[in-house]
Amino acid sequence: MMANMASSLIQHKRITTTVAKAKALRGYVEPLITKSKDDTTHSRRLAFRKLKDKDAVSELFREVGPKVGDRPGGYTRIIKTGFRQGDSAEMCMMELVDFNEIYTSEKKAATKKTRRSRRGTGGSEPKAENVVETAAVVAEEPATEVEDATEATAEETVEAAAEVVEEVVEAVEEVTESAEEVVESATEVVEEVAEATEAVEETAEATEEVVEAAKETSEAATETTEEASPEASEEKSSKEESSEGENKEGSKE
Repeated sequence: MMANMASSLIQHKRITTTVAKAKALRGYVEPLITKSKDDTTHSRRLAFRKLKDKDAVSELFREVGPKVGDRPGGYTRIIKTGFRQGDSAEMCMMELVDFNEIYTSEKKAATKKTRRSRRGTGGSEPKAENVVETAAVVAEEPATEVEDATEATAEETVEAAAEVVEEVVEAVEEVTESAEEVVESATEVVEEVAEATEAVEETAEATEEVVEAAKETSEAATETTEEASPEASEEKSSKEESSEGENKEGSKE
């Protein structure tokens, strides 16, 4: 997390975060800015070991290092912007001091105005006026920066909330579409099952009809057999009597 925040601070020169993270980041990034004053391969490797980002390392040694070369330390500034809605975390804007051109240019101009003069007492009144003007400018600058930072933070929060809402809407639409597809497939399956059930019932009815027809056929065959059996026995007995009569006539002759 510290590496990502340090890379963002180096590339964008200003980030918005909590005060606790900003204080931890200050102890992480300022030694790297000190190393950037000595643009050597060894220093670049040490910085890359911490940042793990080639673009951030290049930005650090090409732009940040040369610009802070005359500064002995204190490369960052923390400006508190209030409390975050939700968890009431104390928020702030952290920036690189030498890259705030408005503040640094006005500060240099104010410093030039407050030079001491060894002339007579006539120069004391302009000196006091210059000091008052400088103090007013310096007092107004943090308030302006705080307002700008607050507006930027509010805009970023609104944009992030809008993006989250859009993602949620898209997710809901996807879930709705998938649910409709599942319902359609389930309806088709139910219809197929109903059709199969009807076919099974029709088959069962046809089977019952076949069984009943077979029973009727067997009963008719049984009745036919029973009717035919007395007639066959009478014919047999008549044949036997006729054969016996013929045998007797032959024996008499």
